[in-house]
Amino acid sequence: MEARSEAGEARPTAKIENIVATVSLDQQLDLRLIERSILTVEYNPEQFPGLVYRLDEPKVTALIFKSGKMVVTGAKSTKDLIEAVKKIVRNLKKHGIPIYGRPKVQIQNIVASANLNVCVDLERAALTLENSMYEPEQFPGLIHRMDEPRVVLLIFSSGKMVITGAKREEEVYEAVNKIYEKLKKLRAIRPC
Repeated sequence: MEARSEAGEARPTAKIENIVATVSLDQQLDLRLIERSILTVEYNPEQFPGLVYRLDEPKVTALIFKSGKMVVTGAKSTKDLIEAVKKIVRNLKKHGIPIYGRPKVQIQNIVASANLNVCVDLERAALTLENSMYEPEQFPGLIHRMDEPRVVLLIFSSGKMVITGAKREEEVYEAVNKIYEKLKKLRAIRPC
């Protein structure tokens, strides 16, 4: 679906693809007990020190370590991330795994895709946009490091983008709108 402004021009759209977070339970966990209690987990300490716990809804994967730390990936929103962590903790408790405190969740990285819905003159953008790198013989996109919000944008001539490094969902939308306005001001965009 294409977003349009009041003037009928195409507006940028963005979509969260993956949220990576760390979770701390502030306690040691018996991974062998979890493996025996929850049959759907995968645990092979000879290959990897963490236990792999997959949820279908929301669709996330958690790597759980004996230190009580987890890495959760795959969430498409902060709401889904929190719901997934609560579900995992509830399921551990339900299967007799003692969990004492409340999980501390910290988002490490949000990866999103976006479409500016215009074509971008990457040569012009590279010359006028600071903190940018464009070497088309090595990579077809322009790499732009934005200071505020602190994210990295991969911008392609088609107007498609990848955003990485955000810590909050709002930062993704702020970055997309900010780069759109900046490229417009630099006259580096045109209708496709």
